Amino acid sequence: MPMDYNESGKFFTEVIRKKPIRVIIQTTQQLIHGNVHIRPEARLKDEIDQGELSLAITEAVVYGNTGEILYKSKFLAVNRRQIVWILPEEDLLESKSE
Repeated sequence: MPMDYNESGKFFTEVIRKKPIRVIIQTTQQLIHGNVHIRPEARLKDEIDQGELSLAITEAVVYGNTGEILYKSKFLAVNRRQIVWILPEEDLLESKSE
């Protein structure tokens, strides 16, 4: 990754642009609604398959087993080993209320 610095020694790194994708994530214990951020040329699967231990979620809402909201947060790190499935909201064909 290219890195620049100024005369005072401050380092500047390249900004990696990403786009948010609204998702529903089922973990072993909770259901999470939020955003996963991916590079514009990448797929959601590419972000999920990265080797990092956690998946970053923004604007997260965590639901309990009975549908009650347990937490709301601007940022949540989810252990990838706890993820059962991920559904992009844009791919949702029908909801429970239909």
